[in-house]
Amino acid sequence: MKSTITRILLSAVTALTLLSGPVFAQEKSIVVSSTTSTEQSGLFGFILPIFKMKTGIEVKVVAVGTGQALDIGRRGDADVVFVHDKPAEEKFVAEGYATKRVEVMYNDFVLIGPKSDPAKIAGGRDIKAAFHKIATTQAPFVSRGDKSGTHAAELRYWKDSGVAVAPTLTWYKETGSGMGPALNTASAMNGYILADRATWLSFKNRGDLVILVQGDPKLFNQYGVMLVNPAKFPHVKKAEGQAFIDWITSKNGQDVIASYQIGGEQLFFPNAKK
Repeated sequence: MKSTITRILLSAVTALTLLSGPVFAQEKSIVVSSTTSTEQSGLFGFILPIFKMKTGIEVKVVAVGTGQALDIGRRGDADVVFVHDKPAEEKFVAEGYATKRVEVMYNDFVLIGPKSDPAKIAGGRDIKAAFHKIATTQAPFVSRGDKSGTHAAELRYWKDSGVAVAPTLTWYKETGSGMGPALNTASAMNGYILADRATWLSFKNRGDLVILVQGDPKLFNQYGVMLVNPAKFPHVKKAEGQAFIDWITSKNGQDVIASYQIGGEQLFFPNAKK
């Protein structure tokens, strides 16, 4: 009787083990908190299936402004943070929320505005002068106002131009939204807006908006990736998160990023430095 019971128990354990195998395999995933530009530009939709095919790791993306993405990392609610505000990223590392920041890719910001161009900035390359003219003419300007990397860059440009902006200004509108919704607001208002080139290229509802200012070296837009510190948050999936970082900065990952295009135009330019 005892041997029969033992055999039954062993069979049950074996069956449970076999059944649980695929379940565990399906749970091989990480959470990446990232900026909206990587999501709304279509980049993640392009590269993540390739990463999963190569590693079996599913990436669950939380796409918010860079400031919010970093805060998610500070709470330990993400395994990897992938954003574009270098000073804020370096502070994140200095605070101990990550041990290393790795550069991945870059593109640039562009200043968008209506074809009528009331501020007369079209064709310029000086972002500081363009912002000053917009403020002088009090032409409608749409700000993301969401503590994103793009918002942080915009605030730097206002400061450089000697303009103090605030939501109380009649011509300055903060949306508190991602790049896509903010562009929709600018299109509806026929206003000026700072955007990353990748999201602009993938944006469909342009209305009368066009690129008016580009090419200033100050518009350079660098992206970095960081593993959330597992010493601070033991539940962080260190192996899987590092596998994502290793792949996206490898030759294969960098080639995949470079191959992503819209309308024959490359959106991101890999420049990983380990």
